[in-house]
Amino acid sequence: MTSQGNLDVSLPDAAAGVKTTTAKAGAREWLGLALLALPTMLLGLDLTLLHLALPALAADLQPTSTEALWIMDAYGFLIAGFLITMGTLGDRIGRRKLLMIGATVFAVASVFAAFSTSAVMLIAARGALGVAGATLMPSTLALISNMFADPRQRALGFGVWATMFALGMAIGPVVGGLLVEHFWWGAAFLIALPIVGLLLLLAPVLLPEYSAPQNGRLDLISVGLSLAAMLPVIYGIKQVAKDGFGPGAVGAINVGLVFAILFVQRQRRLAHPLLDLSLFANRAFSVALIVLLFGLVPVGGTMLLVTQYLQLVAGYSPFVAGLWMGPPALAMVAAGIGAPLLARRVRPGFVVAGALALSVVGYLMLTRLGVGETEVGVAVTGFSLAYLGLGTIAALGTDLVVGSAPAEKAGSASAMSETVQDLGVSLGIAVLGSLSTAVYRTTMSNRIPDNLAEEARSAVTDSLWAASAVASELPAGLIEEAQAAFTAGFNGAAIFSAVSVVILAILAAVALRHVGALGHSPERSGEE
Repeated sequence: MTSQGNLDVSLPDAAAGVKTTTAKAGAREWLGLALLALPTMLLGLDLTLLHLALPALAADLQPTSTEALWIMDAYGFLIAGFLITMGTLGDRIGRRKLLMIGATVFAVASVFAAFSTSAVMLIAARGALGVAGATLMPSTLALISNMFADPRQRALGFGVWATMFALGMAIGPVVGGLLVEHFWWGAAFLIALPIVGLLLLLAPVLLPEYSAPQNGRLDLISVGLSLAAMLPVIYGIKQVAKDGFGPGAVGAINVGLVFAILFVQRQRRLAHPLLDLSLFANRAFSVALIVLLFGLVPVGGTMLLVTQYLQLVAGYSPFVAGLWMGPPALAMVAAGIGAPLLARRVRPGFVVAGALALSVVGYLMLTRLGVGETEVGVAVTGFSLAYLGLGTIAALGTDLVVGSAPAEKAGSASAMSETVQDLGVSLGIAVLGSLSTAVYRTTMSNRIPDNLAEEARSAVTDSLWAASAVASELPAGLIEEAQAAFTAGFNGAAIFSAVSVVILAILAAVALRHVGALGHSPERSGEE
């Protein structure tokens, strides 16, 4: 999203009690906010919807482990890749118009996803959902900024936006599990249709149209360079998950990095860049983005592993597994509400560091996770502690990013905040999924009997969900070996997560120590 002076409100201003003479929003604006909450929740829901539907989906479409990872994170990667571009496009053609166009495409892509007949078709549909989702995110945030001129009301509007997005992520596994248990895995995608229908019906009545002042033409070369940087890196990560660090994977990642350098160089030369690099000179802005990005990597990957553990190891149905995700969801909501209140008395950097320290405790619990009925409590408790960290960094990290930026660049800052959070979740699925898969395959390589049929051998070697699909063909005890191998991979991913979050906690405490408690430090330039 290009820089916009109208996205100039952050929670610190509201907390500081900044007085304003601007008009208060009326019933239409609040009803409009309620309407915008629906696609916002849908965006978060689609990020996690398949976590409990994946075993049923895998049994039907028979994806490889790499294809399964693509199915999971193509959506989030493409949202992250197109967010800033779509924000700029919304400024040019109108934000409500872009919202309605994107919602229509989202509904059509959801139908294709629901009735996919192959893994490749589903990956393509998930990619289309990601591009469409990238139109919804900046449009909803920008419309909220237009609808609420009063700073306190506008801050509340952004708070509702963040809460609904987090709620969508939290209930995604539950909704997906319920629909899979009572219908089929494709039903998880069709939930978008009534939401989009209501949005298209009421948007012309409740939402204003708004086009920001022209901030320069959309630079198509920059758009192309950004995609040329991201997609090869994604491909390389997927190849690492499948074949290890071979020449193809390393070459693809290097190609992406070259295009990333070209993208940055072009942004420095443009009068109206697609990405305003001057924002990164602000320390609070940059550090908060780093915390958001790398804080969501372990959460995104661990969520996938926890939901698979509950079904494939603990043996719960999709719906029951979804119910077990309730405590982590409550922990996240509590942190999202409590962290800003605590940050009125304690510096945000210290609040973030403390919450991340609790997350480390949770990940350390997951490093000790084993196979057995009593282990489910360990998995859920550990993940709940991880979600306390998620709720905190989502609330305070977003506020630091937007609040640290100059008023005229708050729109671009908002787009960056959205981008790194989506990318973090998707990277987590790719990185931790790849790590756990590598541990699983290494562990199982010496445990498969020589006389096992080739098809069954291939399934057991590939992944636990593939092994579960042919469990009836396996000799006694082998599926238990596969479950133990999966859990060992989970343990390895938890070790990686714990170490990375320790580093993030130290970074937050040290690099954000200059940011004052909310409402006590109106100056948030990020400079000492």
